[in-house]
Amino acid sequence: MCRWAAYSGAPIFLEEIVSRPGHSLIRQSHCATQCSSAINADGFGIAWYGERPEPGLYRDIYPAWSDPNLRSITAQVRSGLFLAHVRASTGTATSRNNCHPFVVGRWSFMHNGQVGGYDGFRRDADMMIPEDLYAQRKGATDSEALFLIALAEGLQDDPQGALERAAGRLMALSRAKGAAPHLRLTAAFSDGETLYAVRYASDAAAPSLWHRWSDSRGGRAVVSEPLEADETDWQAVPQGSFCAFRGEAFEIRPFDPEARALAA
Repeated sequence: MCRWAAYSGAPIFLEEIVSRPGHSLIRQSHCATQCSSAINADGFGIAWYGERPEPGLYRDIYPAWSDPNLRSITAQVRSGLFLAHVRASTGTATSRNNCHPFVVGRWSFMHNGQVGGYDGFRRDADMMIPEDLYAQRKGATDSEALFLIALAEGLQDDPQGALERAAGRLMALSRAKGAAPHLRLTAAFSDGETLYAVRYASDAAAPSLWHRWSDSRGGRAVVSEPLEADETDWQAVPQGSFCAFRGEAFEIRPFDPEARALAA
């Protein structure tokens, strides 16, 4: 399982989330505490929003703790909305194209989890990506496929519904050709204005997800694991939830891909 962190609010240096806290994302890359593997060394990436609608993107295949460029960039780049990810592969190759976040236009997306038995139906999943989006299919991960299918399902106009429909389609494939657990999904994505996050699993083991508003920063961190041990006001996101964060305001709603599929 991977680890990730996202931020939305007043602009801050990326290092305030990625490298400086006691349990920063870089520390989680070699010492995670709330997932099955403490090591997340199969690459990393950051997508950040600045002066233009499309996010900047920096990804590499090295462990996050060993790349001096990452620390330098996070110490100099300031942003009011960014996504950062450290990867533990569930089977696909360690390559830049398989590192999160993924970016298409103004949208960025990152994922922690798995689609059960994905290798057995990868071609079927790719067939769900329409031709006009398939040129954006750079890697081989289930995460990127989920993102592109969600874009095809109308992410621009209906973020929750599109992700529910995309997740439901992949779950159906997993049930038909894959293996349990059919879906574990903790993801964050953004259009540069709103930060969205989801926590869901087809079993009882959705990956962890927390959020916290900071008055001193004037922003909210949404993370796989709390960033400081002495901060007691982190709020756990319940399993089966879809979240929308914008400024200090946020909304959490039920997220149910299977119900969405039955209603279709």
